[in-house]
Amino acid sequence: MKSPYGLDILDNCVTCTVREQHLFCNLSPSAVQRLNDITSPAIYPRGAMLFIEGQQGRGAFVLCTGKAKLSTTSREGRTIITNISDHGDVLGLNATISNRPYEVTAEMVEPGQANFIPSDALLQFLRDFAEVALRVARQLSHNYYSAHEEIRTLGLTNSPGQKFAKLLLGWSAERGDSSHSLQLHLGLTHEEIAEMIGTTRETVSRLFSNFKTRQFIQSNGARLVILNRSALERMVQM
Repeated sequence: MKSPYGLDILDNCVTCTVREQHLFCNLSPSAVQRLNDITSPAIYPRGAMLFIEGQQGRGAFVLCTGKAKLSTTSREGRTIITNISDHGDVLGLNATISNRPYEVTAEMVEPGQANFIPSDALLQFLRDFAEVALRVARQLSHNYYSAHEEIRTLGLTNSPGQKFAKLLLGWSAERGDSSHSLQLHLGLTHEEIAEMIGTTRETVSRLFSNFKTRQFIQSNGARLVILNRSALERMVQM
């Protein structure tokens, strides 16, 4: 079944054809069936808010398709993007498990599907299936180390250029490709990238121009090619 955004609606976890090695994917048949019973699928447009920072946690969202940005805002109104979540990620997990408000805002950056799991149902799911509880524990540990790395990037990296190089290397690592040249699909604006590395949109535009002049990258619209990975690595280590 197609949505108004041209997406295939994945309305059954048991028969899902895109199940991969993610938190709530490739579980035992009985766990997948329970997951299917407690989730509510929905299609969201670009810009839709799944939840807002400070809102009491009411459940988690399994991102089946599309991408979402997670951001936090200071009292002065400054916004930092903490992560770009991809399909297979579970959003709002920390707040749901700890029964605390969402620590970030989750906004779709492209149309996609997110399946909602209410708090009570999710907690009972973890009690009944040890394999799922173990995966969640590992995911929360991963979230901690990711937050630690984010603090290191923003607090200990000296220049916006180093932060930008580190961001590009992180994206290439997520692709699992260590080749000299790597093509990425960049679905973020310069302003959103600036919010990820704690700088301004104008600085990011200058960094793109500088990196292209130095033949570190090529970019055309949403298409970005890393031409010289080793040069980016040397830049980060300076």
